[in-house]
Amino acid sequence: MAQMTVQQAAEAAKTAAEQALQAADRAQALADKAALMASQSGAANDGIAEAASAATGIDPFVFRLAIFVLAIFVGYFVVWSVTPALHTPLMAVTNAISSVIVVGALLAVGAGAVASGNSIAMGLGFLALILASVNIFGGFLVTQRMLAMYKKKG
Repeated sequence: MAQMTVQQAAEAAKTAAEQALQAADRAQALADKAALMASQSGAANDGIAEAASAATGIDPFVFRLAIFVLAIFVGYFVVWSVTPALHTPLMAVTNAISSVIVVGALLAVGAGAVASGNSIAMGLGFLALILASVNIFGGFLVTQRMLAMYKKKG
């Protein structure tokens, strides 16, 4: 094994520093591009997917598909790791939370329907609001009944 001289070590360090500087410049350019795309389109996910595509050469569709598949696996393992006795109350609360989100979305969309005066959209929105409300209250009722089963009697 040949030993490096001080000058060779300094040259190697200088080359490594230049490569690190170039990599930092590329990363900064990609970050700037992602920020610009996110601000222009209003969708941060598109900017992230495009930045990942530029950095790795992976198609944005494949990137999003991989995230979706990973989310399925994580969700599967999270749900199946819950004790069966707690599964129903947790799902009931999850349904209730989802319903609250749906109600908020309906109200946001309904404001546009009311402004435009479209009676069909308002009628369908009202029906969807009623069904979402049933889901909300049903989730809470199921949770109360399940938790009442675990209370000590007497």
